[in-house]
Amino acid sequence: MLMKRNNTYHLRRRVPVRYRAVEPRDSIYVSLHTDSKSVAEQKASLVWQHQLEAWEAKMAGDVEDAERRFAAAQSLAKIRGFRYMPAPKIAELPRDELLARVEAVAQRYGAADPREAAAVLGGAPEPAITVSRALEMYWGFSRDLILGKSHDQMRRWRNPRVKAIRNFISVIGDKAISDISRDDMLDFREWWMQRLEADRLTANSANKDLVHLGEVLKLVNERRRLKLDLPLSGLTFKEGTAGRRPPFSTGWIKDRLLADGALDGLNPEARAILIGMVNTGARPSELAALTPQEIRLDANVPHLALAPVDRQLKSKNAVRILPLLGVSLEAFRQFPDGFPRYRVNSAGLSATVNKYLRENGLLETSGHSLYGLRHSFEDRMLAAKIDERIRRDLMGHSLGRERYGDGASLQMLQELLAPVAL
Repeated sequence: MLMKRNNTYHLRRRVPVRYRAVEPRDSIYVSLHTDSKSVAEQKASLVWQHQLEAWEAKMAGDVEDAERRFAAAQSLAKIRGFRYMPAPKIAELPRDELLARVEAVAQRYGAADPREAAAVLGGAPEPAITVSRALEMYWGFSRDLILGKSHDQMRRWRNPRVKAIRNFISVIGDKAISDISRDDMLDFREWWMQRLEADRLTANSANKDLVHLGEVLKLVNERRRLKLDLPLSGLTFKEGTAGRRPPFSTGWIKDRLLADGALDGLNPEARAILIGMVNTGARPSELAALTPQEIRLDANVPHLALAPVDRQLKSKNAVRILPLLGVSLEAFRQFPDGFPRYRVNSAGLSATVNKYLRENGLLETSGHSLYGLRHSFEDRMLAAKIDERIRRDLMGHSLGRERYGDGASLQMLQELLAPVAL
């Protein structure tokens, strides 16, 4: 209710039971600083709402969790009209600004309210962010990086980062990221050096961990404005020449992989994906993720129309049209709606196929793998003297310059690829 005393309107309301823990009085009495009833009525609801928000912030400050306490102090400071600053920074403020904060601290029974003082005068300790907590924060800060990813892509994106953080904590401990020293990072690098030697792993394995760890810590440092000088530079291992995945020869594909019964022991979907790669050069994961609307068998030229449907593609160049010919067309006729077994989770596809090929003597050399079919397709196009622009368009590679025009028509692609199709 509104009351007028000494020519000034005041708001008097009972304190809801919910807030008695932080405001033990039965009612509050707040000056609205006006002698106009109409102005007082307009201000009353806003003042009451701010009071409720302040009580909510104080209640949040009662929790044990350090981060929530700190967030509550920031919120209460904002309600009182100030940006939260730590006490040492407040002490450096100009005299007028400092006094304004002191005077804004609410009083309880003649003494400063401790929660108000902590919020407005910077007395709430900022909680340390541990490495494990940094990873939790990272998921929220990196939402823009996962827009459009499918469930399977999300899993494959998250897992390496979880692994890197888990490895670091197992070696160094779940330290506050502000306490991570150069020695800690060198110890982690040394741990990886020992693993590389003992398990005969490649430098790439260690470097992925170091890169993912750095991504997490750097992003949290930036978004939380911690201004930490993280000791992350100069840690990666020198990698040798990247292993080249050799292409299958045309003879091997025709005489061994496509021989009658050669692939009968492979599950039907994996077999169809393998054969689908032969004349499209598509990545295994691209074929595995195809949706029914991307498989167009009834068109004048049967084809695949790769698009970011419920997933991200590797790059903008991966959006492309691939005509279906020969054995690849026949494989897709058996699966016109795609491959549900692998659409949501393609993680085991390559391992399943490579294991089968290895155990059945279908790898041309020990260095070959399923991916070699993609390289074979490119080699056959090169041998047929197909224009580089068309080869790059079909493979989903960048052109290295601006792409002008729409490129070859679907009919033209079919005609160019017919001589190289198996």
